[in-house]
Amino acid sequence: MHDDRKLVEERLERTLNQRIRPVKYAASAPLQVEVWRVPDEPVPVAEALVADYEPFEVGRRWGAPWSTSWFRVRGTVPPEWAGRRVEAVIDLGFVGDWPGNQAEALVHDLDGRPVKGIAPRNHHVPIANPCAGGEQVAFLVEAAANPDILAGGFSPTPLGDKATAGDEPLYRLARADLAVLDEEVWQLTIDLEVLSELMAELALTDPRRHEVLRAVERALDALDLHDVSGTAAAARAELTDVLTRPAHASAHTLSAVGHAHIDSAWLWPIRETIRKTSRTFANVTALAAEYPEFVFACSQAQQYAWVKQHHPAIFERIRDTIKTGQWIPVGGMWVESDANLPGGEALARQLVHGKRFFLDEFGVDCDGVWLPDSFGYTAAFPQLAALAGMRWFLTQKLSWNQTNKLPHHTFWWEGIDGTRVFTHFPPVDTYNATLSGEELAHAVRNFAEKGRATRSLVPFGHGDGGGGPTREMLERARRLRDLEGSPKVVIEPPSEFFRAAQAEYPDAPVWSGELYLELHRATYTTQSRTKAGNRRSEHLLREAELWASTAAVHCGSDYPYDDLDRLWKTVLLHQFHDILPGSSIAWVHQEAEATYARVKAELEDIIATAIGALTDSASAEPLVFNAGPRPRAEVVMTEDGAAFVEVPALGVASVGTSTPPGEVQVTDRVLDNGLVRVEFDDNGQFASVRDLVTGREVLARPGNVLQLHPDFPNHWDAWDIDAHYRRKHADLTAVDSISVIERGPLVGAIRVERSFGASRIAQTVRVRAGSRRVDVETVVDWHESEKILKAAFPIDVHADRSSAEIQFGHVHRPTHTNTSWDAARFEVYAHRWVHVAEPGYGVAVLNDSTYGHDITRNGGVTTVRLSLVRAPHSPDPHADQGMHRFTYSLLPAASIADAVAEGYALNLPLRVAGSTARPPVPLVTVDSPAIVVEAVKLADDRSGDVIVRLYESLGGRAFATVRPEFPVASMDIVDLLERPLHASEGFDVSLRPFQVLTVRLRRGDSR
Repeated sequence: MHDDRKLVEERLERTLNQRIRPVKYAASAPLQVEVWRVPDEPVPVAEALVADYEPFEVGRRWGAPWSTSWFRVRGTVPPEWAGRRVEAVIDLGFVGDWPGNQAEALVHDLDGRPVKGIAPRNHHVPIANPCAGGEQVAFLVEAAANPDILAGGFSPTPLGDKATAGDEPLYRLARADLAVLDEEVWQLTIDLEVLSELMAELALTDPRRHEVLRAVERALDALDLHDVSGTAAAARAELTDVLTRPAHASAHTLSAVGHAHIDSAWLWPIRETIRKTSRTFANVTALAAEYPEFVFACSQAQQYAWVKQHHPAIFERIRDTIKTGQWIPVGGMWVESDANLPGGEALARQLVHGKRFFLDEFGVDCDGVWLPDSFGYTAAFPQLAALAGMRWFLTQKLSWNQTNKLPHHTFWWEGIDGTRVFTHFPPVDTYNATLSGEELAHAVRNFAEKGRATRSLVPFGHGDGGGGPTREMLERARRLRDLEGSPKVVIEPPSEFFRAAQAEYPDAPVWSGELYLELHRATYTTQSRTKAGNRRSEHLLREAELWASTAAVHCGSDYPYDDLDRLWKTVLLHQFHDILPGSSIAWVHQEAEATYARVKAELEDIIATAIGALTDSASAEPLVFNAGPRPRAEVVMTEDGAAFVEVPALGVASVGTSTPPGEVQVTDRVLDNGLVRVEFDDNGQFASVRDLVTGREVLARPGNVLQLHPDFPNHWDAWDIDAHYRRKHADLTAVDSISVIERGPLVGAIRVERSFGASRIAQTVRVRAGSRRVDVETVVDWHESEKILKAAFPIDVHADRSSAEIQFGHVHRPTHTNTSWDAARFEVYAHRWVHVAEPGYGVAVLNDSTYGHDITRNGGVTTVRLSLVRAPHSPDPHADQGMHRFTYSLLPAASIADAVAEGYALNLPLRVAGSTARPPVPLVTVDSPAIVVEAVKLADDRSGDVIVRLYESLGGRAFATVRPEFPVASMDIVDLLERPLHASEGFDVSLRPFQVLTVRLRRGDSR
């Protein structure tokens, strides 16, 4: 037999492209179009309904960047279309092949009710099926002219900032018609697409491929190219046999879940995401009504809240679709946050606020975490998920690994405390699947669990910028449900997949520790002002809750439930995985910085109000408030100057007359407080840092060396730092001035100022009486391009691993590169501290807002470097430019416990405020040096009960007594949502390594 396979395949491709797809619509009639251009920011539909419109023609340009145009369209359905399926077809001038990063629209009827979204690959608006003919059609199209930020690749563009984007129209209205959908032609198109893609994935030696080929050939023979509509049914009849042959008994099962990944901000601002959610959710609810088998999984409670506020009609449609079981709230988080950088309490609140929203609004208790696109995952997550009542975890992003392939797709993920969560990593390698033959075949080939497991999950639907599933995807799923040569595609809720997957594979392998993404490592550093705003907001929230709770319990003050709830949600929103990591356009980060400033002001007001309730004017001595979890003995600045004070954990003390253990001696190049001596060289670097208690030199070479590297990653500017950056750097040794600015006796400080390139940096190195901590308070006026600034400390310890604080604990990472997995961790994140040690001696490097680090060992020297600022060009061409303020510190002779205590101390400065004759006692105390109190607050149910969140911080067993300083009726152990787990028989607690424990103190009668 002659091999004419390629000829048949080429015939199919041309026929589809030039004869079948173009006649999907059997007839069309133009709509009359008018336009109203919104002068500035988007407006509600009520304003558009009464606006003045002007005529507009198809083919005209519209839409300056970020503008909104409302199109009013009108028409009459021709009488001869009676009995047909009629749609409006709107093409806003879509460009490229990315549905979610360009023009899109929401259609409303003339009563202002939202109907459906319009986007690339989803142009239609249902009018009638069947049509009576002669109907009048009229609706409004709210069209957003969102620019395609990455159209030119990763190149600088002014389009990400409304102030620089210009006013030239971006799009040309390409089509506005009424049309008759030829359902037979449309179905034939999908038949042929499914079979063509199936053929392409089958081996040339597979008989099934050739059977399909010949069926396709017969279908093409049956088709009259000059009467496609009249012969489409005959062509489809030739395909019936090959489309109805069942899949092999051993075929892989793909649980298909409708999905629409919507970045809460990225290449568009938050205000545009608010509109994207409504467009997408309108589409999904419309699709659910048309396809009863359709199941859609949707995360991010914040996005539901936006829809409830801005489009309550769509929200009610969502509520109805949840009741039918077709819409599944998943994830149980406020947003799909970054999973490395948020603090422990913030990650807990992501789960609390997300789960509570779904419970309150829909009665749905989410049972799994849904984070397909975050840039790696903290090893604290399994425990937090379990404490929130989650039983499974889904991610996708690890398929992007640059170096190593994760060995599992279905596994148990074990966290730092030993908690395990059943985890799936879809082998389809996308969370935006279209159910193409290529995707499905890749999922089967790629699946790592063959022979032990038989199923995987595939999220399908256009995403990133939203859009979601289409009717074409659902038609594909119908054909692929049981088709020979293909995996079985079964549409079902994610929870059904996870139940079945765990039942067939209960002894799945275990992955222990962090899920480190070998890519996007620069997200630990980019847009450092955004990161500083997050860190400082987290700690201010801790303070506000602590002092407001203390004032409520001790003084009867009102607790600001609503304000704290709103402020937490604001901070949680900005932890989204393209905001906090620094990978969004300029507009997003400008707004984030302004938002953090407002959050700070509001939280300072809450703190001041609470402190005001706890103080009076009965004493002239000022009070010092310690929101940290450890007692403090340190120097504070009062109106009368520096003073040394001892303050209990979570408590208050008068400044009093405490005597420091020594005074600070200062010369032109030396700071010495009797515990540590810092000597400067002529370059302003640390020539020596000597531990005066042990007599040990801490540094092997000069320290606090500022190093400038070129930083031009291969692909993703804001996201990536590639290993080749290390091969070249310049030490910033030139110094403008070195001067003593504080000469003791309680504080000594030397300032070093430098200029380099177009930038300036001033560093104030400060030591205080009674403290081994050496603070480097830094102000950078940064104007470099495609560079990264690091600060290096070559520490004279031989450390085989480093320890880094993460949420509710710490992780160890090797300092060597024995394996490719070790080598790939050339840039890592830490929270408030990193620690390196050899037996008998350790050193910590602390920070108040820096996350990116690299830690290496050469011989007996372990070098810790902090990544301070970057200068990428895309998507924000001016990322990190301007002023930055942060502090990092060197802590000699440090244990892990010291690092924990001083990390909190640096991030929670003592607060001097007010006075009183009797300082209030701490609300609660815990008598274990290993156990940290992470949060003190009043219960969310407004009962007045006190919630205390604790964790074991050192990686060992810990026992303690929780001592409330107020009348307590009982103490219960509760989950993150403050629901009872079990009652406590007393106030003693026992914690496993890194265990998080939440206790509820039920207030008793104070009489």
